[in-house]
Amino acid sequence: MKILADYHTHTIYSHGKGTIEDNVKVAISKGIEIIGISDHGYGHLTYGIKRDDILKMREEIDLLNDKYKNKINILLGVECNILDDKGNIDFDEKLGKHFDYVMAGYHFGSKPTSPKGLINHADNYILKSKKSKDYNTQAVINAMKNNNIFVITHPGDKGEIYIEDVAKTAKLTDTRLEINSSHKFLNSTQLRKIENIRNTFIVGSDAHIPKNVGNFDLAINTIKEANIDLSLIENIKF
Repeated sequence: MKILADYHTHTIYSHGKGTIEDNVKVAISKGIEIIGISDHGYGHLTYGIKRDDILKMREEIDLLNDKYKNKINILLGVECNILDDKGNIDFDEKLGKHFDYVMAGYHFGSKPTSPKGLINHADNYILKSKKSKDYNTQAVINAMKNNNIFVITHPGDKGEIYIEDVAKTAKLTDTRLEINSSHKFLNSTQLRKIENIRNTFIVGSDAHIPKNVGNFDLAINTIKEANIDLSLIENIKF
């Protein structure tokens, strides 16, 4: 297996344990062609990136691209938080020009935009009701419809969704769905449900420590269990 890209890695700018260069060095050692730095969006209450750090990260990555020219391509991404069922994400158009791509996912610590959103956080965490599943599904669908999102990260993690509905919108909006190698989402059950939709997938390490950059073991096992068409996975080559 050849890893073409790992778009989902975290650093000390959010709640990762290594620097950008630490992640880059591990990626180079594993023969990865593209490494994406995608720290959590600033709408996360505890470990989102600071707005003032975004330009600093951009400048750091530009310098590292010069330093490691011909060895690897380093991209600046962001893992935005899906904030509500209207599909709002913590993405500012002014700051957005500094990013190479945008990922988005649901996280418990994201700042709710209304009391309804706060109630949904609690429902996802405690009750896991059908009402929250409806809300979560609409949130992901509208996020894809209303924003230019490259990847939906770990769909269904922390908040259940109707994966078929999400997959259909992902197909229409040319949004990739992530098979996450740190969380069990997408899982093999989800993948079997949507196999006829023929979505495009990426595998993400979701590395929070440098040594896990490019660690796709859990995701590869999921892919084998689901027996999905390997040509649909964009960032690995078998």
